[in-house]
Amino acid sequence: MEKVKESKIQGVTTNADYARTYAPKGRWGDTWSIFKGSFSKLVIINVLMLVTFIPAIVVVFIGNTYVLGLGSVYPFASNAGLGYHAFPGTVGLAEGLYLSSDLLFYSLLIVAGLIGSVGIAGGAYSIKKIINTHGDFKIKDFFHGIKVCYFSTMIPVTLFLVFFFASVIISDWAALNIATGGSKGGAITAKVFIIIATVLIGVISAWLLAVGTSYKVKLKYLIKNTFVLLMGSFIPTVFMLGFALIPVWLLLLFGSGFFYILVIMVFIFFGFSYILLCWTSFTQWVFDMYITPAIKVEKEAEQAKKSPKQIADEQAEEQRLLAMELLAAGKSELIGKPIKPIAAERSVKPVGAAYSRADIARVSAERKALESDLAEYTAKHLNDAKYVEYNKMFAEREKALQVDEKKMKKKKISGNNLLK
Repeated sequence: MEKVKESKIQGVTTNADYARTYAPKGRWGDTWSIFKGSFSKLVIINVLMLVTFIPAIVVVFIGNTYVLGLGSVYPFASNAGLGYHAFPGTVGLAEGLYLSSDLLFYSLLIVAGLIGSVGIAGGAYSIKKIINTHGDFKIKDFFHGIKVCYFSTMIPVTLFLVFFFASVIISDWAALNIATGGSKGGAITAKVFIIIATVLIGVISAWLLAVGTSYKVKLKYLIKNTFVLLMGSFIPTVFMLGFALIPVWLLLLFGSGFFYILVIMVFIFFGFSYILLCWTSFTQWVFDMYITPAIKVEKEAEQAKKSPKQIADEQAEEQRLLAMELLAAGKSELIGKPIKPIAAERSVKPVGAAYSRADIARVSAERKALESDLAEYTAKHLNDAKYVEYNKMFAEREKALQVDEKKMKKKKISGNNLLK
């Protein structure tokens, strides 16, 4: 997968609601740890989302019940016998009923999607935070996600539901057209086209959701960056969506019986959270490659890969560079030797206006104790790298400034070689 240039990702600003931390186990190892260690949190998020899906579930349930009721009333397979009135032709009647009922209920499903977007916004934000902080989640995070992510969630959800509505209606129209003797070629072509378009819009909507809930981005950059990221990771995207939607495939595979009930239970407790967890982990992995991560996360990742010896060498180099910077300001006794900050408990308590010999003795003892403490601190830290380097460099510079007895002139010294 070719890496997209950083300049093509525009207008994105990381949400500053929490501090993202580095994942030492890697993206997928950390995701598996979250699934095992934060399973109860995933269940809570799933139930909160499921509450907002109730209108959509009711619409689908009533729609199916309505169609089944019509099937039991209308004479689709009745035979006219002696003593009964002849029924009119029923060619295309079933297809027409499907079309009319789907027009009503699937349009209501788009409206229900506006409510469902509330839960998806809260769930997507909560899952993203759990991933980026390795398990940190509170109930208030779900509602905060609704506040900051609803608009960026409502757009892709509504877009997908509109195309899904169109695919259902055109499929119903194609069936009706074929049943009534219309052209099969045009009807099948339209049906195939809208199904392909709906699948592509579904993939685009998933990326719109990922970008919109991860970054603060204007609408034009939301659309542009979505296409850049999708085109740069198309094959992995298709694979991951197939993997994330395993609960959906199982629901379609087991249309009835014990396994069907089992899959329904999966959706009730963690099915939606599982889909968001897989998809969000994948998109965050893509963001790590395509969008420059936070500097803090980048530094944590670099530090985690270094050996103890490399870390020690870096610390020594930092001390040396600090000494060189201090050298430019001129030598100072306050910098050339360690001086312990005087803590409140080690200060000398002054005497009052009236004092006795005991007060004088106390002050003298406190001063001696303070001097001893400071001397002990100085002796302990005198060989620290920053003091050693600082004094060593000044000693070398002072030697360079000494008068050459033979030539009776000072050695040439400039600002360029002062800090070498």
